[in-house]
Amino acid sequence: MIVMGRGNHAGHFPATPAATMRLATPPGLADHPVRGQEMNPYMDGDTIMERVLIIDDHPLVRDGLRSVIAISFDNCEILEAASLEEAMGVLEKQDNFDLILLDLNIPDVRRLDGLRLLRARFPILPVVMVSGAFDRTVVQEALAAGAAGFIPKSLKRSGIVEALHRIVAGEIYLPESMGDATGPSPEEDDIVRRIDSLTPQQRTVLVHLVRGRLNKQIAHDLGVSMTTIKAHVSAILQKLGVFSRTQAVIKANQVHFRADEPN
Repeated sequence: MIVMGRGNHAGHFPATPAATMRLATPPGLADHPVRGQEMNPYMDGDTIMERVLIIDDHPLVRDGLRSVIAISFDNCEILEAASLEEAMGVLEKQDNFDLILLDLNIPDVRRLDGLRLLRARFPILPVVMVSGAFDRTVVQEALAAGAAGFIPKSLKRSGIVEALHRIVAGEIYLPESMGDATGPSPEEDDIVRRIDSLTPQQRTVLVHLVRGRLNKQIAHDLGVSMTTIKAHVSAILQKLGVFSRTQAVIKANQVHFRADEPN
């Protein structure tokens, strides 16, 4: 499920220098609402986060996020890394994190390469992008690359708390401004229409393709023959108007295709 942030943004999310980030001012934490009194149902204590890794090269930003997490999740162990290299060293030693918060612009990473590397090396770990400045395209690309959400640094403390609770509860969090953005392009509408023309069996196979599964693996998982899977894949390519599995996956990711996970 994808949700948009509601009413917790400061303006239109301009880039926020680390030194002026509101989160990083400890005295301001005193006015943080008590959990369960002024927050939404996601903040009633049902969501649990035991260990989180913050990857950001700005100490003040890390301090701010640490403060918000500490006050919102009881007994949560919070680890920090100032670079992706440092983070990989931490993850090689222990990778049982409930959440990873990754800055979009850390020095040793080019754009979303850090996200892609983390998803490839640690596919079961939820990675949330955090950024002071972003646009619709970046958010879409982050989701297509496997991000569990996108949190603006310009969110108020309560907004970040809500976002974290929603993500830990299994939702995908997007900035509120995404809801004000221009609607889907004609190309995206066409892709959605083509995906909607797939049969339930073909949609299930497409889910497997997006997950990077090979025909042999899909056949085994679904308990059908290779011939059947090949026929489904051929039909999917034809209906999507593409010539390869890779092109089909790209189109599916372009519209953030999601379906119930196959059994």
